[in-house]
Amino acid sequence: MTEQYRITKGRIVVAGQVARRREALKADYLLKYTGDFNIAVVEAKAESELAANGVQQAIQYAQMLGLSYAYSTNGHEIIEIDLTSGVESNLSQFPTPEHLWHRLNGKEPLDPDQTSHVLAPIYSAGSHEERYYQQIAINRTVEAIVRGQKRVLLVMATGTGKTPTAFQICWKLWSTKWNARNDPTRKPRILYLADRTVLVDDPKDKTFAPFGDARGKIERGNAIKSRELYFATYQAIAEDESRPGLYREYAPDFFDLIIVDECHRGSAREDSVWRDILEYFEPAYQLGLTATPVRRHDGDSYDYFGDPIYTYSLKQGIEDGFLAPYRVHRIVTHYDAVGYRPSQGELDRLGQAIPDGEYSTKDFERTIALRARTKAIAKHLTDFLKGHDRFAKTIVFCVDQEHAAEMRQELINLNSDLVKQHPNYVCRVTADEGDLGKGHLSDFQDLEKATPVILTTSQLLTTGVDAPTVKNVVLARIIGSIVEFKQIIGRGTRVREDYGKLFFNILDYTGTAVTMFADPDFDGEPLPPDEPGGGGDGEPSQVREERRKYYVDDGVVQVVAHVVYELDADGNQLRVIQYTDFTKEQVRRLYPSAEDLLADWSKPDKRTQIIEALRDRGIEFDELAKVAGKPDADPFDLMCHLAYGAPLRSRLERAQNLKKRQAEFFNQYGPTARMILEELLAKYEEVGASQFVIPDVLQVPPISEHGSIQEIASEFGGPVQLREAVAKLQEMLYVTEVG
Repeated sequence: MTEQYRITKGRIVVAGQVARRREALKADYLLKYTGDFNIAVVEAKAESELAANGVQQAIQYAQMLGLSYAYSTNGHEIIEIDLTSGVESNLSQFPTPEHLWHRLNGKEPLDPDQTSHVLAPIYSAGSHEERYYQQIAINRTVEAIVRGQKRVLLVMATGTGKTPTAFQICWKLWSTKWNARNDPTRKPRILYLADRTVLVDDPKDKTFAPFGDARGKIERGNAIKSRELYFATYQAIAEDESRPGLYREYAPDFFDLIIVDECHRGSAREDSVWRDILEYFEPAYQLGLTATPVRRHDGDSYDYFGDPIYTYSLKQGIEDGFLAPYRVHRIVTHYDAVGYRPSQGELDRLGQAIPDGEYSTKDFERTIALRARTKAIAKHLTDFLKGHDRFAKTIVFCVDQEHAAEMRQELINLNSDLVKQHPNYVCRVTADEGDLGKGHLSDFQDLEKATPVILTTSQLLTTGVDAPTVKNVVLARIIGSIVEFKQIIGRGTRVREDYGKLFFNILDYTGTAVTMFADPDFDGEPLPPDEPGGGGDGEPSQVREERRKYYVDDGVVQVVAHVVYELDADGNQLRVIQYTDFTKEQVRRLYPSAEDLLADWSKPDKRTQIIEALRDRGIEFDELAKVAGKPDADPFDLMCHLAYGAPLRSRLERAQNLKKRQAEFFNQYGPTARMILEELLAKYEEVGASQFVIPDVLQVPPISEHGSIQEIASEFGGPVQLREAVAKLQEMLYVTEVG
């Protein structure tokens, strides 16, 4: 068993640029049949409580963990919840592990050979432990395969560890000699297939390194057959104009298992050349991995692999705290707002006559390249970084490689002060850069290298790039596909607390994000907002469309709007909202009136609960005061002003009013005690109500100059009387009206 098993990390909530985590979900006890096979969860209540009080929580944890059995106990009573039958029972003692396993296995029995594969240990690397959803995915996939399911689909959001999950699936099957084919010494042959070199090389060289010499890569026309774990791109083995297809040099049943990474692309379509590879190896078990499965009329992930046996979504990853939340910035340039129309007879940079017409965002950099617009976007992005963090890793998605080159140049010139010190501060990474671009990308991904900071790209970095410290995802082109959009957003969802990466920004210059977040197939939700304003081997395989482009270098373009979006209260659609409006909404949800708020706020213990409740909703008072431009306001007054339209008072006004109207309160104490209370009030004027924490505030000047904590307490008649005096001071501070 595991005691105090941490299920989630705790959702990340953000106020302004400050991030904190909510409390993680923890199961009191996780029961395991073997070291890697969880079988039940136990919620333990105090002896003074009823065991029934823990039933709902036990069920919640069991459902999250994919378990069939849950228990709630107070040490005397034991309640068992069997989620397979829906029956709850009162037990005198817990079942043994063997009894519980036989009950579970009796539902759909595994034979002894199948059981050996399902219960096989995963590869253990020190103290690392798979997350709960990874354990579910591993065990369900192995069980499906040993039961004979030939096509399996796993859907896991970008950044949640598809590759490590695939590694552990392979390890369990490989180490237990699954599919031995009547040869007890034979280990299965596995092919890891993807459509980009980086999606093959990274897993082979890093995640799958424990397989050692069992690994081999199929490349350069060499059909190696001496290994057990093979890695290949479709391009390396597919048929093309110059060769019949390297994959045909392998027998159709050569591989036992094929893992298809990013299976929503290429091979999913019925008419795809790459689909021929999967159909040729029809005897093999095939596992599809994707963050974004596709449904379409010409064949899709579901048609080929079937419905997913497990799904872990972006929304769930954010809710659990394993993925970073995001804030959406919608920025509009003048040309995007009103369009662009050339003057009569205008010629472009190349002397081409620009056809008359109204050009809009969808045409920019595709039909007509407007250098002034690129300059405006680069300037706005530079100002944004200057206002936040100039070394925050940033990816800018441009329309094409040419656009990416122009964007790089503009960003270079706008950041020349940093480029002087860091020549690779901004780099373009597209197919044209080849190995040089791969080197820049590698440095960008390296946690210990400060540069490159900004990468401009078009298609190359939409997927398969593990750069966990990316803080800004910039959309300078329209993204027409929900699948591609989710892949792009996935560049920012990884969390690295040790490097200060807990959330990220989406800077949208094209309107893509607003459109895509409205799509019912998108399942992530953005953060509460800041105040608006202020500062492989190539691209994915696709047919390149020949088109004429016109180049306009003149003109001046301004950014005319910068707003921040969040989901509405029902989570259905994005809307524009200011941080102050968001606070108003959240406060009124907690307290319908100022009187209700005052009743709790004046009590120190209740005040702490209110502060925590608002923090969980992404509201920090320091940030709120800064955004509202009222740094001297008491948080209570600021909330009442925003939520109920009450007059806004400063902390100084409240403190002076208290001393004037409640003089008798101070006069009941001796000179030293009275001075201590006045010094507490002065600290409140300077910093706020956080200074009323006893005994901490007694240990800092000027209060500490009155003696030790015990000596200070003695001035009030003892510790209890001291706390009562400070509590009364706070109560009167808020009950006393200013006027």
